[in-house]
Amino acid sequence: MQYFVKILLTTILVIIISEGAKRNQTAGAILASLPVTSILALAWFYHETGSKERTAALASDISIMVLPSLAFFLALPLMLRRDFSFPVAVIGSSTITAVCYAAIFKVATIFR
Repeated sequence: MQYFVKILLTTILVIIISEGAKRNQTAGAILASLPVTSILALAWFYHETGSKERTAALASDISIMVLPSLAFFLALPLMLRRDFSFPVAVIGSSTITAVCYAAIFKVATIFR
């Protein structure tokens, strides 16, 4: 039942964000930029573990992973404005993001 509730809440949030963006692009962008997924994941994680320390550690790890994910939001609009098709732009942006994640992991292993 808990998985059903998680799926339902997440689905509702995605629908609200996408429908909101249709009506007001700025509001949709603000809603989409909120760390809704992270907040939900942290809330479920804390609920299931009851550990503030582990939840704080997860939040710290998430904050580090935000950096490579920004590559997607920088590359996608550039590719779309340069007349790449949407699927190609998404795949290209995702590939760039994956490379950035790999670089972050490589740097992290050096400093550990």
